[in-house]
Amino acid sequence: MSLVSPACRDALQTWLEGQKALSDASQNTIIAYRGDVGEFLSFMTLHHGQPQGLGALQKISVSDMRAWMAQLRGEGLSSRSLARKLSAVKSFYRWLAEREGFEPTAVLSTRAPKFRNKLPRPLAQDAARAMIDTVELQSETPWVAVRDMAVVTLLYGCGLRISEALGLKGSDAPLPKVLRIIGKGNKERVVPVLDAARESVDAYLKLCPHPLEADGPLFRGVRGGALNARLIQGAMQRARMQLGLPATATPHAMRHSFATHLLEAGGDLRAIQELLGHSSLSTTQAYTAVDTARLMEVYNNAHPKA
Repeated sequence: MSLVSPACRDALQTWLEGQKALSDASQNTIIAYRGDVGEFLSFMTLHHGQPQGLGALQKISVSDMRAWMAQLRGEGLSSRSLARKLSAVKSFYRWLAEREGFEPTAVLSTRAPKFRNKLPRPLAQDAARAMIDTVELQSETPWVAVRDMAVVTLLYGCGLRISEALGLKGSDAPLPKVLRIIGKGNKERVVPVLDAARESVDAYLKLCPHPLEADGPLFRGVRGGALNARLIQGAMQRARMQLGLPATATPHAMRHSFATHLLEAGGDLRAIQELLGHSSLSTTQAYTAVDTARLMEVYNNAHPKA
């Protein structure tokens, strides 16, 4: 960003602030946007051999865009990552063009590279249960062992993201039969809590040496602070090595497994969409590893016949 003109830096900062305030973008998203657009502006400065003010940005051509994408490909960037960077640049340019009153056709007409979405790999039902049991064996400290088991049980039993499970507060305990979860995009959803999940959390609370505070985190680290997601990831990594499971057996895979196993059991796809907090039904379909024949069976059973 040191190569970028002050006017461009100011414009980028204003856009980022707007994204955070108006689009409710997460801090990680803002950091990614800053990096992606900042790198693009730096490239254009080097590509043209002089600082690119706002006026110069309005004159970026199709060949300039091709040169930028060619360099990224030359650096070994994947199609998925390149598409993400292009999306950030286009978003910035739409805003900038509206503010400055110019036509951003060269940027917005640039096509993103095609790539195949990687389908998530859920665990088989017996493997998911084995993961929960084996995670408990990864610590010699009893309360830590039951803590980790409780977290993983919530991921699988309620379809929570790990950030959502670790975001629970002391005021959420004892867990009710239904939890209200605030997920991505500040979207609220209602999630039923299985008896097994409530019992796991109760067992953890009985052994946890740190006092439960209403405004404090439900799940604590050894020193009493909020539990770090990396500790759960580490416990699952050791457990999957012990079980001989693939590297895809991650905390997020437990959420995938929740969705897939519900659908296999005859669950309604739209109901599962609500439980996961997805805005799009296609996203929910990507979270399930059920073959086409099974999907068609669900569709045919659910579709209103004429």
